Amino acid sequence: MKPLQPISAAASTPDIQDGTPRTGISVDRRDVLKTIAAGALVTLAAPYVRPASAAPSQLRALMWEGYLLPDVIAAFEEKHGVKFAPTFFDGNSEAYNKLRVGGTKDFDLVQADGFWPSLYYREKLIRDVDYAKIPATEHLFPVFKPAEFKLLTDAATGVDFGVPFCWGSYGITYNTAEMPADKANSIACLFDPAYAGRLSTSARFEENIALAGILVATRMGTIDKPRPNGKPFNPYDLTDEELAGVEKLLIEQKALLLTRYQDNATLAQLLESGAVIAAPEFAQVYRQLLAKKAKGEIDTTFAHTLVPREGGLGWVDTWLVSSGVPDGAMLDVCQSFIDTMITPETMKKIALASGCSTTIDIRSLSTPEEQALYLMDRTGELSKMYMFDQPSSTEKWERVWSRMQAA
Repeated sequence: MKPLQPISAAASTPDIQDGTPRTGISVDRRDVLKTIAAGALVTLAAPYVRPASAAPSQLRALMWEGYLLPDVIAAFEEKHGVKFAPTFFDGNSEAYNKLRVGGTKDFDLVQADGFWPSLYYREKLIRDVDYAKIPATEHLFPVFKPAEFKLLTDAATGVDFGVPFCWGSYGITYNTAEMPADKANSIACLFDPAYAGRLSTSARFEENIALAGILVATRMGTIDKPRPNGKPFNPYDLTDEELAGVEKLLIEQKALLLTRYQDNATLAQLLESGAVIAAPEFAQVYRQLLAKKAKGEIDTTFAHTLVPREGGLGWVDTWLVSSGVPDGAMLDVCQSFIDTMITPETMKKIALASGCSTTIDIRSLSTPEEQALYLMDRTGELSKMYMFDQPSSTEKWERVWSRMQAA
């Protein structure tokens, strides 16, 4: 699979409809990131335990492959006299398991998203960080600063334990000639018999169940009512009655789908060919199609619903420091590395390479087209999204998915 096409400064941007994420990250978004970084930096160092008193000679990171920037990392290595040693993972559950089996001694830096950092901190897999030692955090959009973005702050102590750097949603990309905006602005469009045989969804069960859960809870009227656990509605913590509704809805949807796509390249082909007119995705395919339209390579106009009217799924990727890192030189190196990676100049490179929106304000470095395309003026819509999370009962969710497949 080829990486996404860079967005031209001259690209024209159609209106992104107002409407254009606990288990795992969608393979589709991560596959794109993984492809982009292939060949960039693949020599992995064997894990080792560093004595607490030793001067840092190696910085070990457990991360998504697509966020590597070889030139930035090489400059950091030369400046600090350390060797950057990455280990890659495809989803949060994989990284979580690596840390739980002693990985806090094997890794200094970790990446995660959504509610996963909170889980890591509760289980003492990561430690606090000092924003004063990471000055580039001053460039965070207001919505991502600790005062507003509470997912990375411990409520009991007030300490911060992570730094966000990219964000996005699991919205709906659609063919504007085949589906009107008012239809595409609702999750219901993915379950509409009027579009039978022309719809697609990803192959991952978590996003499918969670998205359907939002629609089911909306229709049942339970989305705004008190929850059994006393907390606000979370599509990753559905009641048995809601899960039953989700199962019924997914079985009905099964007959409407042309296919469940495995990766972004497949979805792009399905949309370009017209075989599929709408599908939920991370806006990366949308950006790829928009670039092709600007170059005259396709004639079809696509739009993207960022947050459906019922609510949508969102994610925020975060840099974390392992609890195996003690105070002192190693912590300083870790925080300096995070600071280097989130400077506006570096984040602009990450945005263009990964196709992701950034938590760092890079509008001064971006064209008007890029600002619209990467949703730089729409960070406020994050509050309408339910963050990727771990299902309250993976066993129940897997049973729902298995019964749907067998139906």
